[in-house]
Amino acid sequence: MWSTLAIATGGALGSVARYGVTRLAMEWAGSGTWGTFAVNVTGSLLLGLIVGLSDERIAMHPVLRNGLTVGVMGGYTTFSTLMLDSARQLGTGSALAAVANIGGSILVGLAAMLLGLLIGRSA
Repeated sequence: MWSTLAIATGGALGSVARYGVTRLAMEWAGSGTWGTFAVNVTGSLLLGLIVGLSDERIAMHPVLRNGLTVGVMGGYTTFSTLMLDSARQLGTGSALAAVANIGGSILVGLAAMLLGLLIGRSA
């Protein structure tokens, strides 16, 4: 029960944070696509950091770990919005932008994840 509550609370917090980043991207870049990219990359970095720390350095209670990883990071990052943004780019004839969005998100996201794990494990 406590894990479920931690995941639900974390998911709400992560979703609100994602909304905030997307709104900022709309204001600064005029596109929510950059917000989706930002949350997925920073989410990958943060998830790697949390997992790296909890695997190697910090004894983290499973309820807290679930709240942070499944909850906050699950609510913060968004694969489905990445796909929606890319589908919209395809729909407007911007195939190159769609491919760059998907490929860039995967490559930069993986690099961010590896960096987060490295930092977390060596902290």
